[in-house]
Amino acid sequence: MNTPTTVISANPTSLNTASGARSAAHSLLLQLAAGAALGLVLFYGVAFAESPLLHNAAHDVRHITVQPCH
Repeated sequence: MNTPTTVISANPTSLNTASGARSAAHSLLLQLAAGAALGLVLFYGVAFAESPLLHNAAHDVRHITVQPCH
């Protein structure tokens, strides 16, 4: 019969580095996706805004950052 063996770690607070790296990569990917989604919502919200105030504000920002707009 095989009996399970128990391994006692000297440092019980140590993390598995593979799962920690995977968790960090997943968190970074989630943050990037959320940032991209927010950016697209803001971009389309301003680009297709009926209010001239929002459109003109975005237009002024394009001029300030020396981006072509016409």
